[in-house]
Amino acid sequence: MAEAGSPGPQGDGWALPPAGRAAGPQDDAEHAERAVHQDDAESDWSADSCSDYGSRGNVGTALGRAVPDGNVLLPDIFHTDHLFFYERFSTYQDYILADCKASEVKLFIADYLEKVLEPSGWQAIWRTDVFQVVVGVVDVDYSSLKAVVQLSDPFLCESQDSGFTLECMQELLELKQYQILLQELWVVYDESGEFDQTALAVEHVRFFYRWIWRTWDEEEEDEFDYFVRCVEPRLRLHYDILEHRVPSGLVADYQNLLSQCEDLYGKFLNVRNSISTSDSDSEVENVSMVEGLKLYEEVEHLKQKLKLIENPQLRYVFGYQKYGSLQAKGLRTTGTKVIHVVPSAIAPNQLQLLMRDKLSPESYGEDVKVQFHNDPLTAVSACYEGDRVIIFPGHYIVDGVFCIADSVELEGFGLPDDIVIENQGKGDNFFDCTGANVRISSLKLVQHDAVEGILNIHHGKTTLENCVLQCETTGITVRMSAELVMKNSDLYGAKGAGVEIYPGSMCTLLHNGIHHCKEGILIKSFLDEHYDVPKITMVNNVIHNNEGYGVVLVRPGPSEVKDASAQPTKGNTQPTQSGDETQPTQCVEEVRQEQQPECVTDELERYERAETSGQTEGNCEIANELGATAAKKSKMQKKRLSELGITEADENFMSQDMFVSVEGNQFKWNGKGSFGTFVF
Repeated sequence: MAEAGSPGPQGDGWALPPAGRAAGPQDDAEHAERAVHQDDAESDWSADSCSDYGSRGNVGTALGRAVPDGNVLLPDIFHTDHLFFYERFSTYQDYILADCKASEVKLFIADYLEKVLEPSGWQAIWRTDVFQVVVGVVDVDYSSLKAVVQLSDPFLCESQDSGFTLECMQELLELKQYQILLQELWVVYDESGEFDQTALAVEHVRFFYRWIWRTWDEEEEDEFDYFVRCVEPRLRLHYDILEHRVPSGLVADYQNLLSQCEDLYGKFLNVRNSISTSDSDSEVENVSMVEGLKLYEEVEHLKQKLKLIENPQLRYVFGYQKYGSLQAKGLRTTGTKVIHVVPSAIAPNQLQLLMRDKLSPESYGEDVKVQFHNDPLTAVSACYEGDRVIIFPGHYIVDGVFCIADSVELEGFGLPDDIVIENQGKGDNFFDCTGANVRISSLKLVQHDAVEGILNIHHGKTTLENCVLQCETTGITVRMSAELVMKNSDLYGAKGAGVEIYPGSMCTLLHNGIHHCKEGILIKSFLDEHYDVPKITMVNNVIHNNEGYGVVLVRPGPSEVKDASAQPTKGNTQPTQSGDETQPTQCVEEVRQEQQPECVTDELERYERAETSGQTEGNCEIANELGATAAKKSKMQKKRLSELGITEADENFMSQDMFVSVEGNQFKWNGKGSFGTFVF
């Protein structure tokens, strides 16, 4: 068998000998005896395909049992639906699909089943949406992936409708010619271990057709490896969703896209079949052809969106556009503004300091009111346009999302390390900002068990000053049309990028520390007329001890890379060596400056010799690389404009517009260097 199943006592796979037998002291002798009566090729395959599943030296099944829901009269079944990712991955890659093409998938699966599936002698529960019935398998039609079955004796059935009698089920089986799809069967539990491989094989078929296979896959071109192109990314996405590594919004988007694509593809097939069965050149047929072409284009568009989400690299690069339901409240009808104070009970001396420093008559008029709250989340939820939240020192545990849709100010009354807001709830977001002018200062934000970043700015401007951000996944995400101003703050711990800057956004980073993240700053600058370049200011930041690069630029295809890297700038050496890891569905170029002695990104050696020089070259390198990308975008834009009779005077406008200022930044001890590129 190709794959391990449920984990053993220590989480490792157990061993199961080939040909569906339980392991025992005589395994080697038994295998040798079987080899005498089998074809050499089949025997070799069986030996090589021995799974790590099973109990070595112990007779009996290595699989657990599961009790079916509902009728207790139904027998227990093998527990096979909790396999690890690597177990399914190795089975599909090494033993089932290998390097097959899309059109060969069914043939390869049938060949695999012939080697591991018991052809008869086992029982299963046949499950549908309306009934469950116990059947016995008397034969297997491998080419059609179906089992020939008969009803068990005694007759055991559970259904939502009492009409499913023995006679009714017999008639149904006769209509199906007693053949049932293997993925509709759940193998009945057997302690002997004789049917372990059969149960696992059926599970692999069921999982494949439920989560991996798409109805349109068979029509894909055969020039590529089906496993690499489709199976691996879909399998990874499935387990990423199970392990809560994909935002719930993106999961919903994917499921909706998949449903839409399946519906449209079904309509497309109907239209195509109606055309192919007609020999006339009537107007109706011409209309059908136009409709078919339109449906085909829509299906292809949805398929590309699905592939974008399925690919782990592109999913990380592009993210997804979250159109939240945040609605601004606006001003109160009375026109008054409220200062919200947390917590609701404070000491007299704290109140005196608050009155002196924050509530002086010079700062606010008579229409200002003060309201006290127990926790920061309640205070923010009560805010309207122009309100202010003042938080006293303390450790606040919250379970929820801070949704800030109005121009609101959150301020810690003290040092950020003394005012900690910790998110204990398991969810996608921590802070979501869409307000026109949001200010957050003197706070420490701590995130746990999250899927999305600690701060998402979807619209408007958010200013972050004198804050500490202890991240869990991505740090700060600046979406399109949003603006971030981050000053004198410290960000660390992100498993993705510390700061993600999207096209069309504005980002000003002044005097910050960004460290111990997977990447320091990820800049997404797409050469597409639909996206404006981001406007970036980076001054006096210290970006250090990140696992990957200090700054990563995302940009399009190999041709653009060549154009961008071929433009040298005085005082800066352009990197030429690309990364040595290549994804199958996109070109990835990670410029590894640490391998280039003349480049700035060999941090340890450079800073030992000349720290100031290294800082200067690092800043120039980032500016020049982004400038070259912007110049390429400018050239494309000018070509389009020239076709319309419009000309531009300033050759460097796009470059200047993108990078407002980059100076005084320090890049230290980043794992791959100061600057790299990701090419899609």
